[in-house]
Amino acid sequence: MVTNALSVDVEDWFQVGAFENTISRTDWDGLEHRVEGNTDAVLALFGESSVKATFFTLGWVAKRYPALIRRIADAGHEVASHGWDHKRVFMLSPEQFRADIDSAKKALEDASGAKVTGYRAPSFSIDTRTPWAHAVLAEQGYLYSSSIAPIAHDHYGWPDAPRGAFKPVEGSELIELPITIAQFFGKEITAGGGFFRLLPGQVTGDAVRAANSREQPAVFYFHPWEIDPGQPRVKNAPLKSRLRHYARLGAMAGKLKTLIGNHQWGRMDVIAAREAEKLA
Repeated sequence: MVTNALSVDVEDWFQVGAFENTISRTDWDGLEHRVEGNTDAVLALFGESSVKATFFTLGWVAKRYPALIRRIADAGHEVASHGWDHKRVFMLSPEQFRADIDSAKKALEDASGAKVTGYRAPSFSIDTRTPWAHAVLAEQGYLYSSSIAPIAHDHYGWPDAPRGAFKPVEGSELIELPITIAQFFGKEITAGGGFFRLLPGQVTGDAVRAANSREQPAVFYFHPWEIDPGQPRVKNAPLKSRLRHYARLGAMAGKLKTLIGNHQWGRMDVIAAREAEKLA
């Protein structure tokens, strides 16, 4: 049986890409923080299911909640980087990106007591606009990235990218593990996040089975705020953003339990090492 990659993008409800033009970063510290409680709920859910995962976490969160990062690591999960404060990679220069991932890595390692070797770009923002990004990750000592969505989407996407593990930097051992793509009535979507919340669970389940039939691990993701129907509402955000963010939050935990129970899951670093052996 193929082991699939289970991943969590640890950010708070106000840090998402959908609200980046509505909520200023300067206001973040004054808002209600729910990331610690929500992530603890995810840890409990994983504990009930006896499954291990990777938590791609913002340095911003690690700085404010170091005990949470330690709890993630102590539970046997991988702590990996989601950058410092959710700036999309294509909004940064190579020098700014280097500083961003370096500061996040240090904060996460200090909090977790473990080496950070994995990275996921906020909003899957490594694409054709950032041909230098993987090389910077390799220079900074990362062993793998899961930062590409090989589809066309209004917020992200690199449609021509490979759909399985590949080495993006010649002469480097860095592995890229793109997010798995699902099909819904002929439309390609990412396996996880809002699409998983909004659509029948079978859509993602079929994508996992399709990847496994090719002897490939599926890569699935979600956010802690997605299991929190009681989070504050951003009333001045665009309607499309509000629909994407708040729809079916109450259904998410149950759908996750079903998906986890139907397939075999593990940490991204373990899957990345196995894929690296195949590419050697």
